[in-house]
Amino acid sequence: MARQSGLTGWLNPLLLTFWVGALWMTAITASVLFQTIPDRQLAGQVAGRLFTIVSYIGLGSGLWLLVQRLASEGFSAFKQGLFWVVFVMWVLVLIGEFGIQPLLAQLKASALPNDVMQSVFASRFRTWHGVASIAYLVECLLGVWLVVKSR
Repeated sequence: MARQSGLTGWLNPLLLTFWVGALWMTAITASVLFQTIPDRQLAGQVAGRLFTIVSYIGLGSGLWLLVQRLASEGFSAFKQGLFWVVFVMWVLVLIGEFGIQPLLAQLKASALPNDVMQSVFASRFRTWHGVASIAYLVECLLGVWLVVKSR
């Protein structure tokens, strides 16, 4: 995102750093949770909560960055690669938080009182969890690209 003065001059890079940093820190933390906590259900609950928080950070940060870019650049924002990278990241957050995560929660609820991985829903859960993981990885990598290119 181009250099700007005033509020957006420091707010845009701050929001971008906060969002991308939260993405990567949550990925690392989730890995540590599953390595440290013997109860996989508990580790999954804590990790899920962290991913939800990061999703809302991404929704707010991404929306601000997109709206601000449109307000300052007008329709020429649509010709900028940085705009589209933020947009794709923001869409991935929407898909993950409001599409995939509710599906995973429903599969977990349907498996009760058993763990979803010990139920007939295990295969579907693994598939959708894999899709979510790939989308999250893409978001993380796009975030790194965005941080490098926006300097």
